[in-house]
Amino acid sequence: MTTVFASLGRLGLPAPIKDLAARTWDAIVVGAGHNGLACAAYLARAGWRVLVLEARERVGGACTLEETWPGVRMSPCAYLAGLLHPLVIEELDFARYGYEWTPALNGLFVPFEDGSSIQLYDDEARCEAEIRALAPRDLAGWRAMQAVMRRARDVIRPDGPDDAWIGPSPTREQLEERIGDDEEVRGLLFEWSMAEFVERYLRDERLQIAYLGQGVIGTNARPFDKGTASIYFHHSSGRLGGYPGTWGYVKGGMGMVSFILCAAAQAAGALVATGVPVARICPGEGVMLEAGELIHAPVVVSNADPRTTLRLLGDDADPRWRAQVMAIPIQGCTVKLNFLLRELPDFKARPGQLQPHHFGQINTPLTKAEWQAGFAAAQRGALPAWLWTEQYFQTVHDPSVIAPDSPYRGCHTMSVFSQYVPYAFADGRSWDERREEVKQLGIASIARFVSNFPQAVIDVEVLGPPDIEQRTGLAGGHIFQGECLPDFMWDRRLSYKTPMDGVYLCGACTHPGGSVIGINGRNAAMTILAQSVSSPPGRAASATRTFATTRKARP
Repeated sequence: MTTVFASLGRLGLPAPIKDLAARTWDAIVVGAGHNGLACAAYLARAGWRVLVLEARERVGGACTLEETWPGVRMSPCAYLAGLLHPLVIEELDFARYGYEWTPALNGLFVPFEDGSSIQLYDDEARCEAEIRALAPRDLAGWRAMQAVMRRARDVIRPDGPDDAWIGPSPTREQLEERIGDDEEVRGLLFEWSMAEFVERYLRDERLQIAYLGQGVIGTNARPFDKGTASIYFHHSSGRLGGYPGTWGYVKGGMGMVSFILCAAAQAAGALVATGVPVARICPGEGVMLEAGELIHAPVVVSNADPRTTLRLLGDDADPRWRAQVMAIPIQGCTVKLNFLLRELPDFKARPGQLQPHHFGQINTPLTKAEWQAGFAAAQRGALPAWLWTEQYFQTVHDPSVIAPDSPYRGCHTMSVFSQYVPYAFADGRSWDERREEVKQLGIASIARFVSNFPQAVIDVEVLGPPDIEQRTGLAGGHIFQGECLPDFMWDRRLSYKTPMDGVYLCGACTHPGGSVIGINGRNAAMTILAQSVSSPPGRAASATRTFATTRKARP
């Protein structure tokens, strides 16, 4: 049988639909994104009969792999791993499936228009040397800023079972108890804008703008808006590979995370079917397929975004829950640009190929005025003068993503995450009609800092919010299934258990939020196992005890 790895996630049907409908299922998971697959794996390991149904042709959702160009594999949306939860990696035995992760320890490189630049290494001594060279008066303030982030990470997300991301979402009161009298941590987590955060500690405006983009990743807000500093905390709170706050590259590409979770679910006995759209979630009964078949299961777990789940529930949705879902902002503002390059970008501030900055992440910054103007343009349905871009180079760390027989062997891939763009254009033209314009804007936004663009560019895949919506099923093209600002986080995220009979959620709309994490799926499974009576006798309780014991055994 073709494996999920060999087929790049295209699994098709494990059996004819009529046979699947004739079987007895304990749970159906709607959507084979990474959290849905994680949930399926945990339920199946507990002895449940689990069926995963994915409308699209391949598993993974926004975290998958495609052959974007002949012999070139890229994840169309997800690009780097930093928040993937160590507990999920450990419990589902990622190593068994060849999981490898390389930390991008060279941190964040930011060039400036005046020809200066900074490399914010993860190594503190090297980073301090860079700050001394660029903004020596800011060294003490930078140290204080890093200390706040460390304290926040240590009280909210300590290593081990007390991590607030594991289990039910904590209330604001519970988080306040952890924070105690640390007003700076409280400000970072709940109150400050990203601009307020950096201006509190740093005086050099170049150093300030180097950080601003970290407060709005995937967020339809300005870095001057209240609560955006919490976005920076969210993305800096991971402990993957034992490196606090560090991001890195998964060998083979980000889609390997979803493929591993799929393989783990299959190994536990779950069946995964792709190309099977669900038309209706029927609470307490199962799901109705678009082809008309009803597949029965007392538990349905939706990995779809909340608006899609609401649509699938139709009139069966609880009115108060419907209102809660409709109150969540879910319009995306990001454009993903996937580049195929003849050579790496040659930055004017630090010329050359395979330089230290190519092994980390790179931001092309905006001035504060450009941030303001860019957000305003997108809000009125127009393109900004410049895009903020964040760049990553999988091929620098992992040349295996380009096949040996590919005509592009020796070339490079560059994943670019960028803001702000409108979901719809005010002039009425579609994204297809304006795609080339967005492509050229993306190239130009990078070219003002490099010497070899556009010459180095072979091709660019452009995915605006409607494209992300169409390709991954994320309503509004919002990469986190809804806003992640403080008003929509922690216990204000949607609960795993919905008011509808037997209907649960496991996607990024639940605690702890968006990104490639996997713990959402685990948390949902533990909730289901604790609450459900439909599992084989004694299995749910024993499974909950088993995983609880695993948690306590962690150092």
